[in-house]
Amino acid sequence: MSHVFTRFYTVVFLLMAGSLLVKAQAQTDSTKHHSLVRETVRNFDRFDTNYIEPQHYIYTVMLQVTHNYDIFTLRSAGREPQSITFSPDMKMKVGPYVGWKWFFLGYTFELGNINLRNIKQQLDFSIYSSQIGIDLFYRRTGNDYKLRDARLGQNVNTQPLEHQPFSGIRAGITGFNVYYIFNHRRFSYPAAFSQSTQQKISCGSWMAGMGYTRNSLDVNHERLQNLIDKHLGVNTVSLDSGMMISNVSYNDFNISGGYAYNWVFAKNWLFGASLQGAVAYKKSAGDAVGSSDEDFSFHNVNLDGIGRFGIVYNNMRWYAGANIIVHTNNYHKPRFRTNNTFGSMNMYIGYNFGLKKKYRK
Repeated sequence: MSHVFTRFYTVVFLLMAGSLLVKAQAQTDSTKHHSLVRETVRNFDRFDTNYIEPQHYIYTVMLQVTHNYDIFTLRSAGREPQSITFSPDMKMKVGPYVGWKWFFLGYTFELGNINLRNIKQQLDFSIYSSQIGIDLFYRRTGNDYKLRDARLGQNVNTQPLEHQPFSGIRAGITGFNVYYIFNHRRFSYPAAFSQSTQQKISCGSWMAGMGYTRNSLDVNHERLQNLIDKHLGVNTVSLDSGMMISNVSYNDFNISGGYAYNWVFAKNWLFGASLQGAVAYKKSAGDAVGSSDEDFSFHNVNLDGIGRFGIVYNNMRWYAGANIIVHTNNYHKPRFRTNNTFGSMNMYIGYNFGLKKKYRK
């Protein structure tokens, strides 16, 4: 009987020892895994401190004033091509932003607009490190577009249409961009456009990225024809079938590349600029009067672009500046073309707080 108990205790001891070894190994693997993740995250913000001064604070608050602009040009491609350009009046928008390390979130709203059905909205969410940048954006326009330019055929005087209000157009864009900065150890993209670091010595870098956007465009062609009839006379001009579109949605998959440069022209001052071209694959579906959906399904490649220009003063505690951001998207098929140029002009002032431990005296 004693031999049975001896064997039983031996088995229990071996099972307990094996369990402890498995737990110890799991803890070791977990520690290695956490160390790898921690090291990977730290690599995102490693740079040459001779060129870049790291952020000394954890948090930031900022107030930004924004002037957005949107320009849509619609073109047909018949025997007598027609084109119409719309854009709203530029109005001031204001909004608060908050930041924590890489994350920056803000919301802007239009001042002096009491008509909630017409309010324009913009939501931006950005993650910036020295190595990688991510931009998420959501924009919806109001219904306050005006007709800025029209070309409706030879010998047709369209001057009476200029600057006429047109509430029959709606547009929106939702998407993201991800980009990689190659010379991230010496060049700081965030120093120019998110004020999270300081560029100490002028430097530039090549950039490459990818992105996706979904663009929506809705034009009420019946209202547009009525507007033309009202100001040019009934039966004077008829819209080409290629201009009679509604509920068009564009899916845009792009690969981009470009160059950025930061010029440090005085202490705590910086002028930054970047230009990127994008090869974009467009896939879209829309409706047109007198044509099939297939005529307006875009399965083609176009060239788009984005430009950023900014000037910043940043003494690490306080910062202020202004920037201009321009996007241009092109879509075309044999019977229909559209160009959308949009962007913003921003002025801001901000305050950093929450000094990091290693900078405390």
